[in-house]
Amino acid sequence: MGNPRGFLELGRALPARRAVPVRIKDWHEVYEDFPAEDLEAQASRCMDCGIPFCNQGCPLGNLIPDWNDLIYRHQWHQAIEALHATNNFPEFTGRLCPAPCEAACVLGINADPVTIKRVEQEIVDRAWQEGWVRPIPPARLTGKRVAVVGSGPAGLAAAQQLTRAGHTVTVYERADRLGGLLRYGIPEFKMEKRVLDRRLAQMRAEGTRFVTDTEVGIDLDAHELRRASDAVVLAGGATARRDLPIPGREATGVYQAMEYLPGSNRVQEGDRVDAPISAAGKRVVIIGGGDTGADCLGTAHRQGAASVEQFEIMEQPPTHRTDAHPWPTWPFTYSTTSAHEEGGERTYAVSTKHFVADEDNVLTGLHFVEVRPRLVDGRMSFDEVPGSETELPVDLVFLAMGFTGPEDSPLLEQFGVERDARSNVARDDHYRTSADDVWVCGDMGRGQSLIVWAIAEGRSCAASVDAALMGSTDLPTPVAPGDRPL
Repeated sequence: MGNPRGFLELGRALPARRAVPVRIKDWHEVYEDFPAEDLEAQASRCMDCGIPFCNQGCPLGNLIPDWNDLIYRHQWHQAIEALHATNNFPEFTGRLCPAPCEAACVLGINADPVTIKRVEQEIVDRAWQEGWVRPIPPARLTGKRVAVVGSGPAGLAAAQQLTRAGHTVTVYERADRLGGLLRYGIPEFKMEKRVLDRRLAQMRAEGTRFVTDTEVGIDLDAHELRRASDAVVLAGGATARRDLPIPGREATGVYQAMEYLPGSNRVQEGDRVDAPISAAGKRVVIIGGGDTGADCLGTAHRQGAASVEQFEIMEQPPTHRTDAHPWPTWPFTYSTTSAHEEGGERTYAVSTKHFVADEDNVLTGLHFVEVRPRLVDGRMSFDEVPGSETELPVDLVFLAMGFTGPEDSPLLEQFGVERDARSNVARDDHYRTSADDVWVCGDMGRGQSLIVWAIAEGRSCAASVDAALMGSTDLPTPVAPGDRPL
């Protein structure tokens, strides 16, 4: 590496976040600019590891030591080439991925890991600014037609790879705009939609076709789509929301997170003046402690909530790795997002018993109880703490408890694909479903997972489709369907 003592001489550093009182008044991304020289210094902390576990921690197999070294040597153009070699959309993962690569960083054994995720984002943002990211149209067309159902990260990755391989690719999206949860699930303060739109423009210039406002199985018969295509890739995501079927659930004021978040994104798109569900002046409780819950938290802050409390049924995680999660596995530790810095309370080891509503069935409160988790036959169970039940006044509740798999839909019925034991679309080791000439990738086949897994599966699925259509493929295959992170 360029500076063999970088990890000894420099500490981990990230760009400053904009001041909380400033950023909660707008919807722009939260980070300040990071000077190039500071980023190059951070890249120099990457060690000349004998085995770069960061590569294995990343489902895409990103060439992390390579582009860290290139950045330290000021070779930014070569760095984006190395980054794009494994990742179609580093501007998405650089903003949204929880960075399993950093969890697997060798430096992280006894020090703060390298700022891999930030280096990734800065490389691709610089590349866009310099005009280095250009369309890569295929050298020739194969005459094969591929339909991709779903325009989230898995569908977009599969579509871009297949287009570049020379196939005529059409992406079908049921919403009015492209991007899936990238468009309407991720708040603007985490990723401004200009970042998505410029990549879509590149894909259009390469030849990928997009059709919006079209739900396959309803607006377009799946049998017709199969007849018109040589291959179909299902990439509709895992959008069946986990619910909380307790007394009072039907009260006005209890919403799923994905009923809440898209409205604010539509305001930013200019579709609406005000969000259909607003936390302005309201007492808010978010049930669920993950990323979606944090997205609801940051959104509620920007809408001017009177108070926000986030409930999590699990106990508060430790601040450091424990023996249960040794390096280089993913550490289940306490983390603070930018939204948590902005305010609100986090309450752990509690379970909501029932909601309270007035005579008009409008939410006024909820009852919750403290719980203690324990394992029963390998599964987590929760014992209520006697005498701990509490009533909390509340105006809005957002359920952010994750997703259980793909929705039951006419699409899956018409294709006739089988489901696995977890209700996901079943597939073999080459992403093939039980239906002829139909493949599946991303959360629809894997279950709810990370954006980096969606892109990796989209790339691998594209290689399998290309091989089936042409007899062989030069497209990379980062992961197999059964792969799991370290």
